[in-house]
Order: sequence, then structure tokens, then C-alpha cells
Amino acid sequence: MESSHKRLETNALISILGSAPMLYFDHNATTPLCASAKDAWVDAIDRYVGNPSSPHRMGARAERAMADARDQLAGFLGCSPLDIVWTSGATESNNLVLHHCAQALDGDKEVWVSAIEHPCVIEATRNHFPNRYKTLPVNNTGVLDLYVLKERLTKEKPGLIAVMAANNETGVLQPWTEVQQLCSGYQIPFFCDAAQWVGKLPAKGLGDCDFVSGCAHKFGGPQGVGFLKCPSRGAVYSQLVGGAQEEGRRAGTENVAGVLSMMAALVEREHQLGSGIIQEKEAWRNAFVMSLIGAEVLGKGQGRLWNTVSALLPGDCQARWVVKLDKAGFAVSTGSACSSGKETPSHVLTAMGVAKEDTDRVVRFSSGWETTAEDWQALVKGVNQVAGELV
Repeated sequence: MESSHKRLETNALISILGSAPMLYFDHNATTPLCASAKDAWVDAIDRYVGNPSSPHRMGARAERAMADARDQLAGFLGCSPLDIVWTSGATESNNLVLHHCAQALDGDKEVWVSAIEHPCVIEATRNHFPNRYKTLPVNNTGVLDLYVLKERLTKEKPGLIAVMAANNETGVLQPWTEVQQLCSGYQIPFFCDAAQWVGKLPAKGLGDCDFVSGCAHKFGGPQGVGFLKCPSRGAVYSQLVGGAQEEGRRAGTENVAGVLSMMAALVEREHQLGSGIIQEKEAWRNAFVMSLIGAEVLGKGQGRLWNTVSALLPGDCQARWVVKLDKAGFAVSTGSACSSGKETPSHVLTAMGVAKEDTDRVVRFSSGWETTAEDWQALVKGVNQVAGELV
């Protein structure tokens, strides 16, 4: 049997303020910092103390490290290093895209976004294009309806189309490559929020999109750092002003340690992806699904992230699944607004046609790279035990 110390090193079993350890199944919200990222961050704060914009040798050394990281990320995405802008995370990156488009597009151009985009994309769209956006529907399994998109494109041409790579609530993979090809054919800029994709699936090919966002803390890097891939030719209208950093596209001193830590984590994840290990991890998730009692898995039958299960569980909102599982030693999250104090259900579940009275029973389980088969087995026992107590 593994020692407590060794189990804690997996990042799946986490002790909270000296209380009993919990199994962590909320990696789609944020991930623990992996060892390689931590080592890179500690090394960077010692080695690169200069501001990358400073003219002295210490500044030049930091700038060189940032340039190397830019080359590295561009290599994974398949784009030019000049396309990369360092940001504070996916929310800033996504807001930057919509801010830029509000300045760059003609006044009559619309923005089309999928109905299941992250709230930061939807809210930024509403903010910058309050009367000039349309929502692209998804089917009842949570996949973008390509037929509807193709039909609309025969009649009108928007200024931007936004479709995420993988949904954060359900894990359902979106046909972003097909959308990118459609947009390319119609010469429409395409924006892909890849925050849940990068670090879980290969980043190769994402560089073909005009705009791509990602963030470190979804794959074992630190919070507060991310990137935007955008066209290197032509102006990108900065949302943050007051400095010429990032070729004038994002003012502010770059987070050198954060960027290098993020890239250390991504290098590790891309190496793991190349090893074929995700097939094994997906099998653990599938075994969990098959063992659930009285649950309905959302997006079943569609391609989904290997780490994610969104399930409609027995009972009703009063069952307080997240609270009960928390007490049982499992950190999970809800796919609805029942536990968050909001008055409306998840827009993702609504777009999928989940009845309003059922959305409160949706729970998301999301594992990490360090999660084991035994962790999944412990989770299903815990879920089924709670389900039995509700009968």
C-alpha cells in the first residue's frame, strides 16, 4: 500500500488545512502545480530577475528566455513565434480577441459564437457587440450543429466566428478543425478558445486558427498566465495600454517566471500525450461511467476529453450532490448554477436541451494527469454510496 506522503505527491489526494485528505476531481476548474512547473518557476525567479524590456544584460537575458518560450509554444501550435502574445490567462486572452474585433471590424459586421462558449467569451461578445451577434446552436449531445453553420454561411458572412475546442462543463470535443476550414474558405476570422484542450490533447494544428487562447493552470502550470495566438501581420488592438510590450499588443511587464513555468508543464504534457497514455486514462474514465448507478452521462457517444464526465445524477437539487461528495472526501463541481447562488441554470445544459428542473442534478467529474485508476474506483464507490443514501 502506498504511503500517505507518496499519495499526496500524486496531486489527486489533497490535504486541506490538516483535515482528512480529499480526492481531487475538479481539474477542469484548476489543476495543482506539477513538479516540473514548480521547479521551472523557482529557477526562473532566481535566474531572470530583470525586466524583459530593460536595456541592460539582465533584461536581455530575460527577453531571450521569453523568446525561447515563444518559439517553443509556436512549435507546439504550428504557427509563427510572432503570433504569440503572453497574457494573464484565457479570460484576458478571450476578452482581447473581442476587444480587438470591436475596433477592427466594420460597423455592420456580426460575431457568431457557439451557444456553449465559456462565459468570458459570451459576456465579452455581448459587451462589444450588443446588437451584432448570433448564437450557433448545438445538438442534444453538446456538439456544434455544423449543418446550421453551413446553411447560415450560404446567406451571410460574419466578421468573426468563435467555437471552443472542448467544452469545460461536459468535456465534449467540438469540430473546430472543420469550422476553421469553413472559415478559411469564406475568409472569415476564426477564434478558438482552447483552454480545456491544450495540455490534455495535442496542440498541433491549433496554429491554423486565426485566434487561439489557452492558460497554464488547466494543465499543471501556475495560475495567472496564459497566451493568445493571433495574426502577426496587421494591427492587434491592445486592451491594456501604457506600454509597448508584446509588439504593442499587450501592455505590462511580462510574467517571465509564469511563462517559463507554463511551458515546462506543457512540455511535460505534450511528452505524455506522445506516449499513448491517454488511451489508458480514458479507459479508467469509461469504467467509472459504466459503474455509475442511476446516472445519465451528458455527451455520451461523442468524443470527450479523456478526463471529464458530466453526469445527471439521481435525486433533485435538494440532494446537494457536491456538498455530500465533499463530505465523503471528493472534490467535484456542479454543471449548473444550483450551488453557486445564480438564478439561472447553466447555459451549456440549456443549449443541450436539458430540462431546467434537471440541471441542478448535473455534476462534473474531471481528473488530472496524476489521477490513478484506483482514484476513479474510489470515486465511483463514493458516488454510488451517496446515491444509495438518497433512495
